[in-house]
Amino acid sequence: MGHSHGAHAPVEVGQRARTLLIGFLALVGVLAVAGMIWLWPTGAELDGSLTPVPESPGVTYEDATIREVTQGCESADMSPVEGAPCLTAHVVVDTGDDEGAEVAVELSGPQVHAGLKAGDSIELARFPTEDGFRFAFSGINRLPVIGVLLALLVVAVVAVARWRGLMALIALGIAAYVLLGFMLPAIIVGKPGMAVALAGSTVIMFIVLYVAHGVSVRTSAALAGTLLGLAVTTALGAVSVMAARLSGFADENEFDLGNLAPAINFQDLLMVGIIVGGLGVLNDVTITQASAVWELRAAAPHWSRTRVFTAGMRIGRDHIASTIYTIVFAYAGSALAVLLLLYFTTRAPLDLLGVEMFAGEAVRTLGSAIGLVLSVPITTGIAALTVGPAKEEAPARAEQPIAEN
Repeated sequence: MGHSHGAHAPVEVGQRARTLLIGFLALVGVLAVAGMIWLWPTGAELDGSLTPVPESPGVTYEDATIREVTQGCESADMSPVEGAPCLTAHVVVDTGDDEGAEVAVELSGPQVHAGLKAGDSIELARFPTEDGFRFAFSGINRLPVIGVLLALLVVAVVAVARWRGLMALIALGIAAYVLLGFMLPAIIVGKPGMAVALAGSTVIMFIVLYVAHGVSVRTSAALAGTLLGLAVTTALGAVSVMAARLSGFADENEFDLGNLAPAINFQDLLMVGIIVGGLGVLNDVTITQASAVWELRAAAPHWSRTRVFTAGMRIGRDHIASTIYTIVFAYAGSALAVLLLLYFTTRAPLDLLGVEMFAGEAVRTLGSAIGLVLSVPITTGIAALTVGPAKEEAPARAEQPIAEN
């Protein structure tokens, strides 16, 4: 027998089960890395698949600081009307050839509702004209706020989770590189979407679990459960996308993207979204189940594997219930504006499931949820088979009388 060590109590594991588990993970890992190497797009492929958004000649973007915001606009076509107000921001240009100049830019539409005020930093577009140039509002400089939130996250994670939290952040950074450096470019150049998603997601799971939770048989059991749950999600997603006849074109963003990158297969893109969308929650469930089985075995070494599995599943059922809520409310929170449109249609809500915008999200959510639910017994079973067999219960010692003083 072998032992698995770490932050958890030492648990005896079966040599045969450990060998089979490591062999399975080694095979899957080699295939995933080979797939990434085979599918990784070259720079020439990526350049040939992109249609850059044309920029107007002579246009530059400069930073500016708002000095004052006043009601109304000078332009006749942007004068305030009911429900569509217009504001004028008096700003000081901070960069470029016009640094220090004071100009006025008009704010309309969404910018009016952003709460811009004196002292805010914005971006201006500088357009050349026959008379010289003019400035127009381009965007808000939100990087300082995002930077502060990111710093607070790092501090909170390291303060609470310490070394393990730091390793989790490092793993997240590596996973982001795989997603942005491999998966998205491969999809843009038209590589097979399902193969890209499986190869990239498998490598991401290897990195995230082993870096964040350490190399151990316990982590390996969770990883095996994650990969099998991922396979279930992929199979269900592929069948569902084809059966529902989803095209992948849910709104104007997909049409714009199709014009910019015509090699993208949007059905594949939808499949990639289903697979990647379930990774985080799937990882959370499997590592929790593996840890639960490990702790149960450490606390009750005389229990049979069947009894350990049964106890682990009782924990897993509670975890499933809470995680299902997480999936549904996470979607609801990200799609509140879309859900509000349900109140302004005369069609029944169920009828709207035929619309691709809603049907695609339904397939994405339900496919991830089914894979998540099935990953619980899969991971619990793998972990229960991996831990060592039950030990004989030591005979109870005879109670000794307590001496009275």
